[in-house]
Amino acid sequence: MPELVIDATGNDLTYRIIGAAMAVHNFLGPGYKEEVYERAMAVELRDREIGVERQFRVEVVHEDALVGLFFLDLFVERTVVVEVKAFAHLLTDDERAQVINYLKATQALVALVFNFGRRRLEWIRVFPGDSSPPQRVGRDDVRKSNRRNEPAPEYVPASKRRAGHE
Repeated sequence: MPELVIDATGNDLTYRIIGAAMAVHNFLGPGYKEEVYERAMAVELRDREIGVERQFRVEVVHEDALVGLFFLDLFVERTVVVEVKAFAHLLTDDERAQVINYLKATQALVALVFNFGRRRLEWIRVFPGDSSPPQRVGRDDVRKSNRRNEPAPEYVPASKRRAGHE
């Protein structure tokens, strides 16, 4: 049996946040904008006596110059980054990459991403050491055939191309 992964909060805080998200989703259901769920989560967390800050400002500085600025949906107990989504589709690697940036910028040890836009609440827990940011497929990563009937070559991730594994 696989061992339970324990996060930096000892799982207690993240479990309580997930419970609050379930309560919000059960009450509101899908169909609202993200901001509605963000506000509802803040209310629910405060009702449960959990410290929360909405739209928490995070600056990224390089050599005394501001090079990045993020606003976290929720920063819980200054320990857990919470990102709120309201998508009709499942969460993707783009959302995971977004919170990996937030984790790096805040030095927080865990993040939760919630998707309130589906019939059932969807959530993922992200750790800064989960992996490198997900690879994205863009125009430069997919080779197209010059001939109409010739199939395009199989896609090879950039990381493998750089390492000479073509």
